[in-house]
Parts: sequence; C-alpha cells; structure tokens
Amino acid sequence: MSILIKPIITEKATNDSEVNNRYAFVVNSKANKLEIKGAVEATYGVAIKSVKTMNYPLKRKTKHTKKGLVTGITSGYKKAIVQVSEGETIDFYNNL
Repeated sequence: MSILIKPIITEKATNDSEVNNRYAFVVNSKANKLEIKGAVEATYGVAIKSVKTMNYPLKRKTKHTKKGLVTGITSGYKKAIVQVSEGETIDFYNNL
C-alpha cells in the first residue's frame, strides 16, 4: 500500500509552502496521520511538525443532453497538509 500518491502543486499550495512551510499531498484514503508523517519523513528526509487531513467525497453530476440524461462521477480522495519544521524544505523538482 503506497501512502503518498502525489504532491499537490497548485498556486494556493505553492504559496502556502513558501509562506507557512506547509506542503499538500494526495494520500491513500485509508492512511492515518502517523502513517502519513512516517512516509513523508522517509521519502523526503525532513522533520514534520503537524499533519492535517481532509476527506473529499465523490461527486455525482447529471446533465440533460440530446442523448437524454447523462450521469457522471468524479472520484473522491484524501488530502494531507504537512507542516515541516523551521529551516527545512521539500523540493519537488529535484528529479526533473
């Protein structure tokens, strides 16, 4: 079971990492805060202060088209905000 799925690199997340030293990740929906903390420390080699998690539910959408009623689903996911200790950073672009 892979705990960290991918980092979230958006304008809001990048600003939060530069100003508040917090980084966002999409994580496995069954992972808890201790597992997330251990995975980030092992992967990036940084000390973690705190972990905040959010569960985003799946969304169902329907719309009326020429074909009739069309339904669709966007998948749900779990997001973790990880605060790194002072003076440490995570570089997502070092492998490019």
